[in-house]
Formats: sequence, structure tokens, C-alpha cells
Amino acid sequence: MPIQNKAMLITYSDSMGKNIKETHEVLKNYIGDAIGGVHLLPFFPSTGDRGFAPYRYDVVDSAFGNWDDVEALGEDYYLMFDFMINHISKKSVMYQDFKKKHDDSKYNDFFIRWEKFWEKAGKNRPTQEDIDMIYKRKDKAPEQEIDFDDGSKEHLWNTFGEEQIDINVKSKVANEFFKETLIDMVKHGADMIRLDAFAYAVKKVGTNDFFVEPEIWDLLNKVQDILAPYKAIILPEIHEHYTIPQKISAHNFFIYDFTLPMTTLYTLYSGKTNRLAKWLKMSPMKQFTTLDTHDGIGVVDAKDILTDDEIKYASNELYKVGANVKRKYSSAEYHNLDIYQINSTYYSALGDNDKAYLLARAFQIFAPGIPMVYYVGLLAGANDLELLEKTKEGRNINRHYYSKEEVAKEVQRPVVKNLLELLSWRNKFAAFDLDGSIDVETPSDTTIKITRQDKDGTNVAVLEANAANKTFTITANGETVMEQK
Repeated sequence: MPIQNKAMLITYSDSMGKNIKETHEVLKNYIGDAIGGVHLLPFFPSTGDRGFAPYRYDVVDSAFGNWDDVEALGEDYYLMFDFMINHISKKSVMYQDFKKKHDDSKYNDFFIRWEKFWEKAGKNRPTQEDIDMIYKRKDKAPEQEIDFDDGSKEHLWNTFGEEQIDINVKSKVANEFFKETLIDMVKHGADMIRLDAFAYAVKKVGTNDFFVEPEIWDLLNKVQDILAPYKAIILPEIHEHYTIPQKISAHNFFIYDFTLPMTTLYTLYSGKTNRLAKWLKMSPMKQFTTLDTHDGIGVVDAKDILTDDEIKYASNELYKVGANVKRKYSSAEYHNLDIYQINSTYYSALGDNDKAYLLARAFQIFAPGIPMVYYVGLLAGANDLELLEKTKEGRNINRHYYSKEEVAKEVQRPVVKNLLELLSWRNKFAAFDLDGSIDVETPSDTTIKITRQDKDGTNVAVLEANAANKTFTITANGETVMEQK
């Protein structure tokens, strides 16, 4: 099914029911046409990181179902799969064969061999300056020792977890793997491929090894060229300063809007609409908007849209007014991977307040692009402290496991009913066409008026909101769609 301008759900295979088949039932029975697409988070056999350390992509993890279940879902929704272009698990055939046969392995060039990488740069490399320059996810150099079966040792580049070994994207054998895997994904129903952690994939001496230009464009274009004959596209995933996604947008790729979540929180905490208005005017139409994802709420993404003081204010307010949001849940104590993300559901970040939450979603729906809604957010879910404490994983506060029965109960709540109704309306109304326009006004410090219309101006949707008292009115061609007093 081709990509449609309809809201996309982000979910794990076992988070709205026990598996993919149950997830499909839940969507058909309780969610209806509120969503048109599904980003099915990694459902491949994996050795960690909730699926983001896959060791193969040719089968579905048996705990979640099989390809028939995935393809059946794709009959009703456009689908996005994840491809970890930067790394693969140590349980993979590639790693195991390399470990066993060393230089005689067909995969001897599949990984980035640390010593060989620096040898090419000259003697006595890497220097401390080289190591300090690397954009790292951990305190030490991003390397891991490998003990070969022949008794020798080397180090391989290792950006993320112990299981996730970096791939040499320049190698011929890796590129063959990329092509084979991506084409297989499309044949099983993928309409979009999310390139996870792609910005780390290109390594080059003398750089910080993050979003290295111009080589990063060669990589993105190479992947898109593989998918083009199959009418599938990529969605590069990156959490960084908003100017980097805007660069990606300028190269005509779809992007994520990760700036909107914190900017919207600031707007609803402060009651001031100027920053939100500024951001909406700057945003491209060819994007997917977010308020929540399987990760934490990004802070760095809003830098310079919000001032440093405004970011500090919003972060402090999140901890103050958020429901069961504590600083320690985003710390090393709870295995937080990113110091620039706060662990909370979006509903709880707004104090489990129905009015504030529905207005936040109204802002998202009227923003340029296609809304993406995380499954916990679709059900206005509160922080799951039980799962958090049971696992001691900070991000699990926002990863509740819903049974089919729970979903049936949650969709009866007024805030969820209203959200589903809004999304259904948005999916069908032509004013939100991506070739249409947006106009944003701020009649006062606390109010905002957002007008969306299609290309010829035939269909017009208007959101008039007061961020201070959380009231809003939505009209479609002059008729009231929803009002919150």
C-alpha cells in the first residue's frame, strides 16, 4: 500500500495485544480510521535494546508472529520498518563467521576494524585528540575487543550497546547485505524504511564521525536508489539541532519533526504561543510530526527555537507539573542512554491533564506534515511506574504493555475518544494536503490561530486556541468540528 497522508501509529509488536496478529485486531476493532499507517518497531530476532540489536532481517521474531501477519497488516495500513544501517548484533552470521575465520572470512571487511582504520591515518593514531573529537554515546572510545578463534585479538568500532557492532558502510559485502535486506523488506510490505542511527554510519579520520558531509548524502542516496524501483522511501532518523533535519529536508527526503514536542510543552506550560508560531512557520510539509516516540522527550532538538532559559524552564516545569516524572528516571541509575532526553509519557508530562493533552494533539494535527502518534500517546497513557521499577529501565516508563481488554477500556475515555475523532477527521479532510498551505497568527501572547488549506483554497481548516486556559475551537469550512471550553 503506498504512503498516504494519514496519521501513522508507532508501536511495538507486543504492546497493543500479545503479537502482530492481536495488534491488527485491536486496530481494526478499536482504533478504526484514526490511523492510516503503522510504524512497526523492530520485530526481527534481536539480542537487545528492545529489537534494535537485530541479528537477522529475513524472518520475524517468532514471539511476534510471521511474515503472513506483517503482510496482512500491510493490506490495511501503509507500513514502516526499521533498518539499523549503523550496526548489527554479535549473534549475526557476519560477526560469527568473522570471529571464526578472521581474515579468511568473506566478512573480514564487513565491520570497522579499529586498528586498521587508524593505521591508514598514519603512525601513532588515534591520538587523544582523535578520540575526544568523536561524537560518542559513552565516555570511552567507541571500540570493543574481539577474540578470534585463532587466538588473536582486535578491536571493532562499537558506538552503542555491547551487542551492536558497527558496520563498515564502505565495504562491498555490507552493501550487498543492504541491498538484499532492503528489497526483501519491501517485498514483505514495507512502504517506508526508517534509517535508525544513520548519522553515525560514516566514519572519517579528522571528523567527529557524526553526520559526515558529503559522504552522508552518498549513503542516503544509495539507500533511496535501492528502494526507488519499488516505490518505497526512507525516513532518516536523527535527534540533533533542528538545522540538521532541515538540511535533510533540503535534499528532498522526508524528515522527523522532533522539535515540536518540547516546543509544545513550553507553550502549554508558559501559556505563550510565540515560539510555537515561529516553529510552525519554519517547518516543511514533507515531514512526520511527533510529540512522543519509543524514546524519551528530546531536549536538544528544540535548542535555538527555544532559548536556553526557555528550555531550562520547560524542563523544570516538566519535573514540577508532570505526573510521576522524576529526574532520576532520566539518569544513569535508570540506564538512560541520552542525557538530552527526558523519560515520561506525553500525557503525564502534561500532568495527566485531558484538556492540555488534547490541545497538544490539536497543535500536532495542524502542524505541517503527517502526524505520528506513539501507541501510549494514542491511548493517553500515564507513566508506568510499575514497569519502570521492575526493569530499572528509564524508557520503560513510556512502554506499557496493553492487553486487548485494556485497549477496549481505554478507548472509552473521553480524551481518547476525542483524539481518535480528531485524527479520523484530519485523515479525510483535504485542507491537510501536503501541497496545501499553512498560515499562523498570534492575536495575543497566549492565543494562536492556525489555518490550513488545500492547494486551490477550496477546503479550509482553522484552529483557534488559548494556550493559557487550554481552550480551542476547530472549524472545517466554517463548520465547528470540535470545541474545548
